[in-house]
Amino acid sequence: MRCAALALLAALFLSGGAAPSPSDLVAGSPAEAWQEVPAEDLLILDFAGDRRLVIALAPAFAPTHAANVRRLVAAGWFPAHAAIVRVQENYVVQWGDPSGKAPLPSGIVPRPTDGYERPGLPPAFRPLPFADAYGATVGHAGGWAVATDGAAHWLPHCPEMVGVGRDMPPDTGTGAELYAVIGHGPRHLDRNIALVGRVVAGMEQISSLPRGTGALGFYEAPEARVPLVAARMATSLPEAGRPRIEVMRTDHPVFRAWIDARANRRDAFFIRPAGGADICNLLPPVRPAP
Repeated sequence: MRCAALALLAALFLSGGAAPSPSDLVAGSPAEAWQEVPAEDLLILDFAGDRRLVIALAPAFAPTHAANVRRLVAAGWFPAHAAIVRVQENYVVQWGDPSGKAPLPSGIVPRPTDGYERPGLPPAFRPLPFADAYGATVGHAGGWAVATDGAAHWLPHCPEMVGVGRDMPPDTGTGAELYAVIGHGPRHLDRNIALVGRVVAGMEQISSLPRGTGALGFYEAPEARVPLVAARMATSLPEAGRPRIEVMRTDHPVFRAWIDARANRRDAFFIRPAGGADICNLLPPVRPAP
């Protein structure tokens, strides 16, 4: 498989004498360069106005928060109580119970802390050579972007990432209030708010919503909120009707070539290769499964 991938890369580099762009590498990548997101980790949220969001949960990085989200889905809590309540320009779209008073279903862990950081390094972590302002090292593992200080690792706050809203005490977020980053990555939130997953389809459905006019982008009028009308795990749908999403394997040679192409654009439009890239510009590519 690796020989075939390397042959592909060589062909891309040699064809026409032009270096492949990142999109060339994605389009020309072999099937073995991709891995399917397990259906049990795909959360499907339908909002009013035919807005569908598909989120890949990250139980390896936030096991208790992810388990809480699954319990909320199984109990039907989200469509019974939740709506988009906040859209802040260049920051987040947030949804949850507008009253903050809806009782949570049984089995919810009330004060989880494991989504902020995890000890050590994740399995098969591949560090990047680029400097990072918020962690000693950044890299990838298991299809995810990862930051680390050597003693612990965490998911970085990048666009598309899904976080757990909380009150002032740091362990008060259960997963009943969630948000997606829609602007420049607010990395100062790393390890200060738990991250539970990543939007893998439908980002345009929420990033295009009207911005809230209240403080921090909250909707001031109740009628401006966007109700959450259905929440399901993909496994609850018939197999033929499930969304199927693939993420590029972060241990594959094509992904390493893609990183280099992102950090050193050599295709015709670019004059000066940057020689580096921010981790938020290196989230592994995703696509619908062919």
